[in-house]
Amino acid sequence: MAIRCLLFPLSLLLLAASSAVAQLEIGYYSKSCPAVEAIVREEMVKIIAAAPSLAGPLLRLHFHDCFVRGCDASVLLDSTPGNTAERDAKPNKSLRGFGSVERVKAKLEAACPGVVSCADVLTLMARDAVVLAKGPFWPVALGRRDGRVSDATEASHELPPAFGDVPLLAKIFASKGLDLKDLVVLSGAHTLGTAHCPSYADRLYNSSTAGEDGLVDPSLDSEYADKLRLKCKSLDDGTGMLSEMDPGSYKTFDTSYYRHVAKRRGLFRSDAALLTDATTREYVQRVATGKFDETFFRDFSESMIKMGNVGVLTGADGEIRKKCYVLN
Repeated sequence: MAIRCLLFPLSLLLLAASSAVAQLEIGYYSKSCPAVEAIVREEMVKIIAAAPSLAGPLLRLHFHDCFVRGCDASVLLDSTPGNTAERDAKPNKSLRGFGSVERVKAKLEAACPGVVSCADVLTLMARDAVVLAKGPFWPVALGRRDGRVSDATEASHELPPAFGDVPLLAKIFASKGLDLKDLVVLSGAHTLGTAHCPSYADRLYNSSTAGEDGLVDPSLDSEYADKLRLKCKSLDDGTGMLSEMDPGSYKTFDTSYYRHVAKRRGLFRSDAALLTDATTREYVQRVATGKFDETFFRDFSESMIKMGNVGVLTGADGEIRKKCYVLN
C-alpha cells in the first residue's frame, strides 16, 4: 500500500499541543518497549491492507475517546452488569475497530507485558490510519494511562453531535481546550469513512412526511439529496445502505471533503454548518481550491496533537490495562 508521509518540524507541531504534552514524551517507551511504534505500524499495515475502509473508523474511535474523559481509552471498555459503558451510548453504537485495537494490544503485550497503555495504542493507531490512507505523519508523545471509568451518559452528553451548529460545536470543542480552527480542521477527518442513514436522514425528510418526498434541508444541495434518498428511504430507515462521507474518496485522506462542503454536499448538518460562520467558511473555501493541501495536512497534524493530549492521565493515575475492554 502506498504511504505518503509528510513529516513536519517537531518543534512546530509540539507548539500546538496543550500543556499536557509536557507530561507526555516523544520516545516515552524507548527503554521499556523500544519497538512500540514499529509493532503498531506493522499490524496497522496488515489491518488496513485487509480492510482499507477501517481507517476512518479507527480515527473516529480516537476522536470519540478523547471527547469523553479525555484520551484514556474509556471508549474501549465493555459494559458490565452494573454499568453501561461509553461504547454502548447511542452516539457510539456505530463505532467499529475494537477488534483491531485488541489485535494490536495483544502484539504489544506479547513483546512488552503490562507496559503500553490502551490509550497510547489507540492514539498511535489513529495516526497510522491517517498515514496509511495517504495522509500526514505527525510525532506522537506517549505516556498516557488508561482510565477506570466509562459512562454511557457522559458520552451522550459530551460528544459533538452530527446535527450541531457552529456555536454548539465550538462550545464543546472549547471545553476540551480546542478552538474554532481545530473544529474546522478536525472536521476534515470526514474525508474518511461512511455513515448510517439515521445520522443524516433528518436532512432529507420532514418528520411529518417520513418516507415520502419530505422537506430537504435547504443547506443541502438538491441533486446530492436525491442521491442520498436512494440509500436512505425514510427517517426510520435502519437498514439503509452506508453513505460515503467523502463520496469517491472515502478511503483516502485528502482535501476533497472541503470541496464537497463548499458545494453544499457535506453529509451532516455539522458539515453544512461550517459555511455559516465566517471563520470556518473561509477555511473551507480556501482548502477547497486544492492549492492548500500541505497547509491542511500541517493544520490537521497540529490539531490531532492537541486533541491527543486532552485530559490525559499520566504518572500514577489510572492503570495500564492488560486487555483494553476490561479493567485489570
